[in-house]
Amino acid sequence: MLRVVHTGFFTTIQDEGRFNFRDKGVPVSGAMDSYSAKMANTLLNNDEGDALLEITMTGPTLAFEAPTYIAITGADMSASINGKPVPNYKVHPIHSGDVVSFGKLINGFRSYLAVRNGFKTEKVLSSRSYFKPITLLNRINEYMELPYEPVTEFEPKILDIRPAPFHKEQLLNVKPGPEYRLLEDQHLELLFSKEFSIAKENNRMAYQLVEMIPGHSKTLLTSATLPGTVQLTGAGKLIILMRDGQTTGGYPRILQMSERAVSMLSQKKNGDRVSFKL
Repeated sequence: MLRVVHTGFFTTIQDEGRFNFRDKGVPVSGAMDSYSAKMANTLLNNDEGDALLEITMTGPTLAFEAPTYIAITGADMSASINGKPVPNYKVHPIHSGDVVSFGKLINGFRSYLAVRNGFKTEKVLSSRSYFKPITLLNRINEYMELPYEPVTEFEPKILDIRPAPFHKEQLLNVKPGPEYRLLEDQHLELLFSKEFSIAKENNRMAYQLVEMIPGHSKTLLTSATLPGTVQLTGAGKLIILMRDGQTTGGYPRILQMSERAVSMLSQKKNGDRVSFKL
């Protein structure tokens, strides 16, 4: 078992996500930065969809009660084992009684901690990803225990990985959305020529951007949305749906971000700047 001593700001269990239930209004959920999550599992020879911890902004303190191996990817949060600093993107052995903790956020916004063979928490609708009210919890709590299989011997095929510098990149690759044709020349010029700042309203459901573009008076029927759908409100605000975003919406869906762009954006925080590339 892993015992949670402190939770950090917002730490959840995530896997690849919860599929085939969007017609019931259930979002996909899963790791916000799917690239970093897959790298963590790859380092441990896990399946890509094995459950891991997604750690946002500040990290937890975790006490391991059985041996295993871990890998930490994504944001650099000054991770340490028993007070000794350890690097991201590398396999680390864990012994009974070891404590993993995190310090200052150096770059990025979300970090991923995987254990060999994944966490064995309860599956709900074919996924271990937290999303209340589908799951009982929306984040881990202090003193709770997270099950995993003890592992005493393991030889990783990959010792370390050189990560993509998501925290440095600003260009978000997009394709035209279903209502892209509604955009006028002034919209297009601003969308693809200026930088936008991440607003304080950013979470697993959606990211809002500070800068606005001209609004519109279009009325639409509520239509399907996806993680990475960029919506334009009537007032001219840009809202980007993320992994826990609603499955339908009534704002024009002007752009659709790539999976890599969604992962990039999930490593951005309030005040960081991004731009769109068609």
